[in-house]
Amino acid sequence: MFKIVLSLLLICASILVKAQHPPVFDAMTSDSSFIKVSDLDITLVKYSYKPNGVKFLVVHDNEDTGVKAGFDYIRWNGGELIDSQYGGVRDYTFTYMDDPYRIDPNAIYTETGVKTRLKKDAYSSNEVEKLILNAGKQIVDFYNPKATGYFLTLHNNADGGFGISSYLPGYDLSSTADSVFINFEMDGDDLLYVTEPRLFTSLKKANVNVILQSKFAENDGSLSVYAMINHIPYINVEVQHGHQEENLRLIEIAVATLKEHGLIKKDYVPVQKDSLGKTATQ
Repeated sequence: MFKIVLSLLLICASILVKAQHPPVFDAMTSDSSFIKVSDLDITLVKYSYKPNGVKFLVVHDNEDTGVKAGFDYIRWNGGELIDSQYGGVRDYTFTYMDDPYRIDPNAIYTETGVKTRLKKDAYSSNEVEKLILNAGKQIVDFYNPKATGYFLTLHNNADGGFGISSYLPGYDLSSTADSVFINFEMDGDDLLYVTEPRLFTSLKKANVNVILQSKFAENDGSLSVYAMINHIPYINVEVQHGHQEENLRLIEIAVATLKEHGLIKKDYVPVQKDSLGKTATQ
């Protein structure tokens, strides 16, 4: 049954047009890296304008409010944004040896996460797990957190489907959170999510909805778990679809927090285009 349902999803995904990515203004440049997971083509597009150490990452191709807000920030302040483009949908869906697969692209950064969250038939090939893990590695390498000094991701959610209340005691994601601070004047779907207490403290002082990830959070393969395992500071700006102005406000607060803790390097020198290379993995 799963095989039939996922096959239908693959057909639907193939006819969807790509997400409506914001237009690139004249002074902005772009560079791309290509990832291939069986019959799925993923393009990572890095948009740059006056690179200054601020770098955003978008992993879901159906979350364009964050992309637009990131572009707004870069237009006035400079920076870089890496956008994942693979058909305007949320999940990666593909076939391998005639078997269908599906996985959330925010679940591909640890081996445990891939094993537990990959949707597949019982007798599917383990080679697929290697392909997906390698895709996650390529995304991380293209973002280059070692040189950047942190992860700053942009995500969007649906109205009422996911929000800061989900992390309160007794709710679905309570075990994921160490601490939660709520500004009750904000929409509960608009929040920041961090992996370090110092970032949480600063954002709490800024009076915005913020969650500190627990060090005992389940290894779900997410980038925040990867960041915590590898001791990389992480901030996610999570905002409801369509809340572009609030998205920009929270981006500005997140960047200010990273600067407060010296995580945005003033002497940052971007990698030159001719040294990036174009990569593709079979």
